[in-house]
Amino acid sequence: MNIWFIYLIRCNDGSLYTGITTDVSRRFEEHQGDNGKGSKYLRGKAPLQLVFKKKIGSKNLALKIEHKIKKLTKIKKELLVEGTIKFQEIKQQICLNKKNKHPSNS
Repeated sequence: MNIWFIYLIRCNDGSLYTGITTDVSRRFEEHQGDNGKGSKYLRGKAPLQLVFKKKIGSKNLALKIEHKIKKLTKIKKELLVEGTIKFQEIKQQICLNKKNKHPSNS
């Protein structure tokens, strides 16, 4: 089983790109390269800076967290990068949503 990570990259225009991967270093190099393997969004936005990465675990959870982070405002993403918003809070929200969708039959 592969371990998945979430990462955020800051572009030269200040925007933040969010992605998931099993190898952050490899994926960041792909984004910086001209080999066509990087995100189309990041083309022409160099220099790029990896500003956040976190080990997640499963691909399913990584996809859910990526979706949640992409829906955050720019300000909240910046707070996540600087550590004012704790990553654990985002992860807990996803876990709580999952429990609320599937309540146990007590």
